[in-house]
Amino acid sequence: MAEQQLGVLKALDLAKTQLYHFTTIVIAGMGFFTDAYDLFCVSLVTKLLGRLYYFNPLSEKPGSLPPHVAAAVNGVALCGTLAGQLFFGWLGDKLGRKKVYDDPVFCCFWFWLGFGIGGDYPLSATIMSEYANKKTRGAFIAAVFAMQGVGILAGGFVALAVSSIFDKNFPAPSYAVDRALSTPPQADYIWRIIVMFGALPAALTYYWRMKMPETARYTALVAKNIKQATQEMSKVLQVDLEMEERADFIKDPRLNYCLFSKEFAKRHGLPLLGCTSTWFLLDAETMNGINEVYMIARAQTLIAFCSTVPGYWFTVAFIEIMGRFAIQLMGFFMMTVFMFAIAFPYDHWIKPENRIGFLVMYSLTFFFANFGPNATTFIVPAEIFPARLRSTCHGISAATGKAGAFVGAFGFLYAAQPQDKTKTDAGYPPGIGVKNSLIMLGVINFIGMLFTFLIPEPKGKSLEELSGESEVRKSLGSHNVIFSTSSC
Repeated sequence: MAEQQLGVLKALDLAKTQLYHFTTIVIAGMGFFTDAYDLFCVSLVTKLLGRLYYFNPLSEKPGSLPPHVAAAVNGVALCGTLAGQLFFGWLGDKLGRKKVYDDPVFCCFWFWLGFGIGGDYPLSATIMSEYANKKTRGAFIAAVFAMQGVGILAGGFVALAVSSIFDKNFPAPSYAVDRALSTPPQADYIWRIIVMFGALPAALTYYWRMKMPETARYTALVAKNIKQATQEMSKVLQVDLEMEERADFIKDPRLNYCLFSKEFAKRHGLPLLGCTSTWFLLDAETMNGINEVYMIARAQTLIAFCSTVPGYWFTVAFIEIMGRFAIQLMGFFMMTVFMFAIAFPYDHWIKPENRIGFLVMYSLTFFFANFGPNATTFIVPAEIFPARLRSTCHGISAATGKAGAFVGAFGFLYAAQPQDKTKTDAGYPPGIGVKNSLIMLGVINFIGMLFTFLIPEPKGKSLEELSGESEVRKSLGSHNVIFSTSSC
């Protein structure tokens, strides 16, 4: 069946890979660079804050944040991100991707970390999907998301550099009985400097975001200004595009159904369920307290360099070969295998002589998370929904994932506590233990694999073909009929 598509959109789908594609990757990817940088640094900063402000000289242990304070520090960012994903996702469909993307208020929100970064999820994914060509769209969206890996490495190197400088120039006070338990007052500057560096990408990319034109798909299909879309994309593609005279199909009421409508549920209900559920289950599994074992910056950076970052770029390399569905299914399956491989012989792995083996298993789990559902759950929602609801649906999917991260971060923290109440961390009730918690996470991975079957394969198809927008145009044929539009 021949696909019916606006000429300007077809030109985008068939365009050769050009400089503007890579420019968009960098501009859109800076939000995820900051996201990963801040998430990496927060784990280190909270450790330092505990040592600085909750150190008890009578205790044999270094200071640590009380449970309610730790929950507040981590929870506020997660809640802010969730709210930002929903709000900016909806706003991107109402006002346009570009208008929200370069709004000064948005940049202010970005400095609020959670809320601003949350807005980057739906907007960056949607902008990249609508700018990319059909052949390499998945790889380009994956490359935007892979900037998280760069952010993780940057966070690790900045933390190492700053802490190393302060460690050499400001040693622990001489009266400290145990240098490992004490923290010099100058260390208060460390966490401030580390966090400060996270604001730089927002400032550096603001100018380039202002220069980006609105995506042709929003301008043509949502704003219904085909002339402007054709003119702007002619400049971007550096070719002369002819404006279509007959484009009445964009006013067809069949393309103007609301998010909470029977038509949307019929066309996109199950895919949206697949996107939200897999993202929720993934983040509920990956955002857990196992990171505590390797919280030191050197180990975290090593893991990122050897497993997390390669996983991102394996997705970029193979997504247009294997497809989104296969990569996500494989990722969930391998994560299930490695999680069970860690969980069942857990007593074996915690022995000092087996720590290298544990690190390998742990790293492989992260590799297949990123060469798997961590990337594809970000990519697919930016491809399968109609233009007028694309940013909103991506925001809903991302926010559901962030809700899963919230459940995983705090649920695991409490669940992993020993069953013996005399061995729990201060302020925590008894839990089910680390071993049982890891088994539970393996089960969650398996459930995520099952929900993957609800998601269609977007590889090799245009966005209009995936959303059903091209079917409406074909059904109109050569009839030149003006339809009334409906509003939500």
